[in-house]
Amino acid sequence: MSNRCLVAVTSRSFSKNPVLREELLQRYPNTRFNDEGKSLAGDELVAFLQGAEKAITALEKIDESVISKLPDLKALGKYGVGTDMIDMQALRKHGVRFGWKGGVNRRSVSELTLTFMISLLRHIPYAHDEVRAGRWRQIVGRELSGRTVGIIGCGHVGKDVAQLVKVFGCPVLSHDIRDFPEFYRTHDIQPVDLGTLLRQVDVVTLHVPLDDSTRGMIGAAELACMKPEAILINAARGGIVDELALKDCLKHQRIAGAALDVLAVEPPQDEELFALPNLLLTPHIGGSSEEAVLAMGRAAIAGLDENAIPAEI
Repeated sequence: MSNRCLVAVTSRSFSKNPVLREELLQRYPNTRFNDEGKSLAGDELVAFLQGAEKAITALEKIDESVISKLPDLKALGKYGVGTDMIDMQALRKHGVRFGWKGGVNRRSVSELTLTFMISLLRHIPYAHDEVRAGRWRQIVGRELSGRTVGIIGCGHVGKDVAQLVKVFGCPVLSHDIRDFPEFYRTHDIQPVDLGTLLRQVDVVTLHVPLDDSTRGMIGAAELACMKPEAILINAARGGIVDELALKDCLKHQRIAGAALDVLAVEPPQDEELFALPNLLLTPHIGGSSEEAVLAMGRAAIAGLDENAIPAEI
């Protein structure tokens, strides 16, 4: 039996994916897609969601100012694994149910993280630019194999990264507010405090959510702890790294390089930052593999029916 309730899909990538569209329409024929490809926010976001009983959102900010103007909204399915754009307190207040599944894009993000590691260590972006500029010379880099990797945040993605780098014979240190003794024991991972990790590793990679406890957690003091030859990777969320401190650190070559898939403001506004030769930037593509898009989309569709009022933390 078809479900006639109105569903609104704010996500641009979901809306243009033919497989996800068809699978959603089979379950909910009365669906409104973001076919204009707009980045929806504020009043425009409210207008798009108006009248919908269920919605699928991605990077749009869903807070009290939005929820309070949508009396028909009963359930929200999340496209993607980050929840920092969702005001859980507002959902609870207005009785909106939330459907979400963590880890569905973990291999996509962890493979990009591995790509960053090798690209920075082998100076791939710089070598590419040199050839494009007509300069043909050998550029000596370093191998990932055997280098110590520090993983900050050992959730779904962090665990996957740990297993991938173990194939390269990399010792792994981990820092997390939670403890995973069985996983650490099985994969020979050493849990340490943040300072120890930053001082000892060759590669620092971030896989924590963005919240009050992680915002700006890698600032000037933390960067100063890192080895001069170390590299930093953030494929988690913008705002975890203090970008002004990172820019100063990279300008003065206090660390060897950094790769960012996420920024505090996207697209980036700081031209001086993204012009740095030892910085590799990508446009928030961690979860943008074909496989991850389908996995995230199907989880969001399931979340329209498999959901609950967010619990108090």
